[in-house]
Amino acid sequence: MTKPHGWARDWKWRRTRGRARMALHFLPPAAKAGPIAMTIIDTFAAFAAAPGAGAASAEVVHHAKRAVVDWYAALIPGAVQAPATLLEQTLAEDLGRGGARLALGRAATPRTAALINGTAAHTVEVDDIYKHAIYHPGAPTIAAALAAAQQRNADGMAFLRAVIAGYEVSTRIGAALGRTHYRYWHNTGTVGTFGAAAAAASVLNLDAERTAHALATCATFAAGLQQAFRMDSMSKPLHAGRAAEGGLLAALAAQAGVTGSRDVIDGEAGLGRAMSDGPDWPAAAATLGREFHITRMTFKNHACCGHTFAAIDGAQTLQREHGLAVEEIESVRIGTYRPALEVAGNPNPRTAAEARFSLPFVVASALIHGSVRLAAFSAERLADPAIRALMARIALDVDQPLDAAFPGQRAARVVIRTRDGRQFDYLQPNRKGDPEEPLSDGDLDGKFLELAGPVLGATAARALLQRLWTLETAKALP
Repeated sequence: MTKPHGWARDWKWRRTRGRARMALHFLPPAAKAGPIAMTIIDTFAAFAAAPGAGAASAEVVHHAKRAVVDWYAALIPGAVQAPATLLEQTLAEDLGRGGARLALGRAATPRTAALINGTAAHTVEVDDIYKHAIYHPGAPTIAAALAAAQQRNADGMAFLRAVIAGYEVSTRIGAALGRTHYRYWHNTGTVGTFGAAAAAASVLNLDAERTAHALATCATFAAGLQQAFRMDSMSKPLHAGRAAEGGLLAALAAQAGVTGSRDVIDGEAGLGRAMSDGPDWPAAAATLGREFHITRMTFKNHACCGHTFAAIDGAQTLQREHGLAVEEIESVRIGTYRPALEVAGNPNPRTAAEARFSLPFVVASALIHGSVRLAAFSAERLADPAIRALMARIALDVDQPLDAAFPGQRAARVVIRTRDGRQFDYLQPNRKGDPEEPLSDGDLDGKFLELAGPVLGATAARALLQRLWTLETAKALP
């Protein structure tokens, strides 16, 4: 059998060889009827436009609500901090009007709401993660879905369907782009644009063809560089906000008739080649509509970079199991995967933004104060001499087996030596909050009330939380 040439024929070849098990009910009618001229965008668009019965199952809808609760827990504290507050000043002409709303209820035009809310939800570093895609889906995806849904007065179930569509499409794109993409790009800025576009297209009830054009257009908006947060800056949360805005814009444009190049992801000069090392797109879509990534999210248990979590958890386990006082600790050695050190290896953070990406700082803070919550990044903690002294005794290494397991596994090996010569070694195989060690619904409630309560007040926070857990029956959105 001779292998044909070109992407469309290659897709047929791969399917003939059994390397991708695409569900034919996701193919547009034209693709079913005649010669296959499919792109991966067509497949994702067909799913987003008609995700099937699985997306409406009680389990998947419940997990979508978990994602929304967690998103609001990240959104509300981020909404009262820079850069979200500065964006409100910058975009004042788009506020006080429009059908969408900011976190605290201020009216806004949809694109501005998506931009500011997406930024706010990624600011305090407590938003969700899909680990295989090295990606925070909620910040951009839910921001775009909510802005579009508020503008259209959509009900809660339509909003949740949009969230599910955005998560399923974008996490698969992110996982296919893989670790090579993450070397230079910030996936929440790049991949998040697709989540936002798919979600917004769902709310707008775009058919498969227009959804495909939305996804094609948003691919040209995908941006966000890792270097932007290797030192103190506000750029990282802006990546999520711009992804939300760009995805929403692409969907609105497609609704109006703007077209895009539907091979922009898998073409010869497309996103896959430009931003990765040749993703296997058929494999990326193989489980679409049968397995739902939104049911396997990581919800953060610490208010900092997710690459630090396994080390924090491991250090705290050793401290708890052996009753170690901080004064007894002679040294701490952390072995983990290389990207954790590249992104979060800052040995001397001077600002809250830098400290959230400093393994020595967050591990020292956890050992001394027992947790890494928002208070960990106060001016007092940043200057705490006890934290600084312990940081000086923390060493970081790349652990080759753990590095080889990334991104599917996020592990750390922690070795603590005491001043009297004892040594304790612990392998933390996952992070609390990963699908393997998930946060319960009760844990998410506690996280939400801890983060939202100081901003909204305890009574208002509890009322909002109750509304979020009943979204599937809600006629109007919060």
